[in-house]
Amino acid sequence: MEIRLCGDGDVQAVGAFYDTVVAWLDANGVNYPKWTYGEYPSERSARANAAQSTQYMCVEGAQIVGAFVLNDAPEANYQKGDWTKPLADGEYMVLHALAIHPAHYGQGLGTAVVRFAAKTAQERGYKALRLDIVPDNLPARRLYEKLGFRYAGTFDLERGLTHIPLFSLFELNW
Repeated sequence: MEIRLCGDGDVQAVGAFYDTVVAWLDANGVNYPKWTYGEYPSERSARANAAQSTQYMCVEGAQIVGAFVLNDAPEANYQKGDWTKPLADGEYMVLHALAIHPAHYGQGLGTAVVRFAAKTAQERGYKALRLDIVPDNLPARRLYEKLGFRYAGTFDLERGLTHIPLFSLFELNW
């Protein structure tokens, strides 16, 4: 698997990839992240993130098998977290919208993405990798804890999402 930045020419395919994943999650009753088809993650969000060079894609051959966003913008009130290291915004990177194609579940792609994100953050001089998940997203929680992330509490991050009032925060420090 190759992990690379999503370019302008990739945005439509990444958007279609996210739509495929969200449709599968909805159809199988396992939409743990509570994503909304066509809204988030979507081609629109992929386009905005690609413009900032923060949208990544995971490719095997010509097929997109994963996608995620890696930046230093928490997009929420992360100051609420029970962090072990008090870091200001800009001192840590944040992993967002990590999706793996359902046909590739259980093959270690999520682990590879998280390790890539941590390595990238370290190489760029950040002090930690942080993220948030919907509290009942147990598959994501198990992945992050397996990879050494520490739970930093569940809070209303003031995103204004009535269908997701709370988020669980996680951190990986070095």
